[in-house]
Amino acid sequence: MEITFTKLHGNGNDFILIDEFDQEIIPEEMKGTFAALYCDRRFGIGADGVLYLQPSDKADIRMRLFQPDKSEAAMCGNGIRCLAKYAYDAGYVREPCTVETGAGGVPVRMGYADDEFSATISMPEPAFERSAIPATGRGDYREEICGFTVYAANIGVPHAVIFVDDIDSVEIEIFAPPIRHHPTFPEGANVNFAEKVAFDKIRIRTFERGVECETASCGTGATASAAVGRRLGLVGDTVQVETRGGPLVIRFGETVTMEGPAETVFSGVITF
Repeated sequence: MEITFTKLHGNGNDFILIDEFDQEIIPEEMKGTFAALYCDRRFGIGADGVLYLQPSDKADIRMRLFQPDKSEAAMCGNGIRCLAKYAYDAGYVREPCTVETGAGGVPVRMGYADDEFSATISMPEPAFERSAIPATGRGDYREEICGFTVYAANIGVPHAVIFVDDIDSVEIEIFAPPIRHHPTFPEGANVNFAEKVAFDKIRIRTFERGVECETASCGTGATASAAVGRRLGLVGDTVQVETRGGPLVIRFGETVTMEGPAETVFSGVITF
């Protein structure tokens, strides 16, 4: 038995993509286990998650993302760009297109400039909440946790955002897990430490739920951090977010959009 896969990344946030557009490749009950096995960076292919590209009766294509802990994530900004690039290169979609996710349909504009692929995706509207009940006021989404002032923002998936003076000095592997598992986030949370650089620029580091470590980039984390910063008056409507893997541009208008790259790393075959 052989399984063909493609490895892609968006600013270093890397994924294994399984093309199920024409038929199911990995049985439903095995999708989480497959992710746990092959995301392993020592004994597998190595990735932050497995993307399954599937047909959709609601959009042009459907994205599902399973993470190394076997959980399924509803939304992933970097993952959508990678999925869109693969689908665009394969001729499954034209520009623009819409991707079905667990957080709803996501419109995507994309293309190549000087052989470099980039995509702009419409993100879910930020919901400032720390539980299942949306916040109604500025203070409702703020809480003191582990000595940090933590702000909550849901971008299809829950995020905790903490602004600090210097993100490089934060011991993220120590401080992020207690916040990620804090009871104020019933479903857990991705944890972002953010640093304001200018009115149009911030830097972030993200500890991702499901991956359970710091990743090179997180699209929903970049959006959540920019949204909280804007709500606090730290940044404006256009924000360049520097992740460890590279920049993303978040724009706030009638919709919230994220612009960034995606790259194909290699393709391969798993043989049993």
